[in-house]
Amino acid sequence: MSEFQDFLKYKCAYVAIGEFKPGKFSEAEQLYEKAVSTYAQGFKGSYLLQEPGTDKGIAIILWESQEDMQANENEVNQAILHEMNHLFAKPPVTGCYEIVSEIHPHDRSGESS
Repeated sequence: MSEFQDFLKYKCAYVAIGEFKPGKFSEAEQLYEKAVSTYAQGFKGSYLLQEPGTDKGIAIILWESQEDMQANENEVNQAILHEMNHLFAKPPVTGCYEIVSEIHPHDRSGESS
């Protein structure tokens, strides 16, 4: 059982929850995509979520490890994120979370209708 738990703990997720100034979500989205495009080793994917009809959002960036996340912090990435700062209505709430459960839908190709 401990091998299974070790497998689940290999990833971490950086999460930022924030609100942008009115009408600035689209500009922030472009900068987010630009920043994420600089990530390399250990980067496992990202999601940018927007609450419909608002400028509120959640960014989730998945990493192989917290060390990989820290290794991808570079001058180019930091400059892009700094450029995004003025778009926030207030500073976002951020945190790094260990992924302890991951569930995917079953392959239903063999099921009959």
